[in-house]
Amino acid sequence: MAIYKNKKDDYYYIDYYVDGRRKREKISKNKKLAENVLAKRKVEIAEGRYLDVKKKPDILFDKLAGDFLELHSRVNKKRSSVIRDEVLVKNLSSFFAGKKLDRITPDMIERYKAGRMKEVAPATVNREIACLKCMFNKAIAWGKADDNPVRKVKLLKENNCRVRYLEKEEIRRLIDNCAEHLKPVVIIAVFTGMRKGEILNLKWRDIDMLRGVICLHDTKNGEKREVYMNDIVRRAVSGVSKHPGSEYVFCGEDGKPYRDVRKSFLSALKKSGIVDFKFHDLRHTFASQLVMSGVDLRTVMELMGHKSFDMVLRYSHLSPDHKKKAVEALGNQMDTYMDT
Repeated sequence: MAIYKNKKDDYYYIDYYVDGRRKREKISKNKKLAENVLAKRKVEIAEGRYLDVKKKPDILFDKLAGDFLELHSRVNKKRSSVIRDEVLVKNLSSFFAGKKLDRITPDMIERYKAGRMKEVAPATVNREIACLKCMFNKAIAWGKADDNPVRKVKLLKENNCRVRYLEKEEIRRLIDNCAEHLKPVVIIAVFTGMRKGEILNLKWRDIDMLRGVICLHDTKNGEKREVYMNDIVRRAVSGVSKHPGSEYVFCGEDGKPYRDVRKSFLSALKKSGIVDFKFHDLRHTFASQLVMSGVDLRTVMELMGHKSFDMVLRYSHLSPDHKKKAVEALGNQMDTYMDT
């Protein structure tokens, strides 16, 4: 415990610890008053009546995890986001289960982060840390915690420039090796650039076969987007059998939409001899093949539903002459004027 004077405002501050947590209070320009307040705090802490607030009951991480999913995620988020939160919380629970919230410290979170770095990509670690931070924010709002230890933990640097895509022959091979329920899902991903969650949540009313358009109402950026179908996609969608009691295009026998297709997708990759590939890379495949077919980056950006042009610049190296063509186009346009 200590008293110190802040030279900036000329006030005396007191510094002390309660239950292992550091506390600081701005008191007065009078040093004697600061000493009296500090002495009072010592007595309050010793007698267990610090600030006349009763100590909160011990709350385990397990309890917060359950409440977070039940009272926050499942109430406020869409189905795909709930599924994501369930996975994140499950991973966090493998380390923090059984621990009291007031005993989870920044250094403990750093140890979790260091361990996960050996197992998964930095982006995955960051998503889990962000989820933990949100959980503690909710704990504070619900009166289960006083502080958020995640605030003092830095996120990892991510490499978002990874572009893994399939060549035309690999696309054909992958589709041929897909199970029947998976084949139209992969075809839609490859030829429209739709995200996995957008495809699995697709409803029949969202598809206009006459116009050849799929209308997405619940996209990542929260805005409505129209996706255009080519003949390959049309045939794939037409070949899907409608479930009489479900509005979803891709669903099980119970009529509920697929939660995921990870197992069958990994099986198809293995049969195809394709390694180091994720479902989201089908979206990269769509964009990459567009660029290599001569489609300009601005159009690719619009088809992908990106708001920032920076997101599609990662594909520019696949068309090394696009800058040259742009300069030549300007030259051809101005050539007549320059000769006059």
